[in-house]
Amino acid sequence: MLETVLTIIYLVLCLALIAAVLLQSGRSAGLGAIAGGAQSLVGKKKGLDEKLGQVTTYLAVAFMLFTIVLVVIN
Repeated sequence: MLETVLTIIYLVLCLALIAAVLLQSGRSAGLGAIAGGAQSLVGKKKGLDEKLGQVTTYLAVAFMLFTIVLVVIN
């Protein structure tokens, strides 16, 4: 039961990490997938890029921790 719940959370975490990486802008691009609308919501594109970078970092750490927990449980 616990393993199933952790696996579902892990899959959601994986999808969130993929989305966070894809939403980040490239070196010379704007904000890739959410171009102009993001600027009106958050302000500067730079600020949103920084927030997406932080979110990606947190999701990556959570991904690694969940991976270790699931390996230990199995």
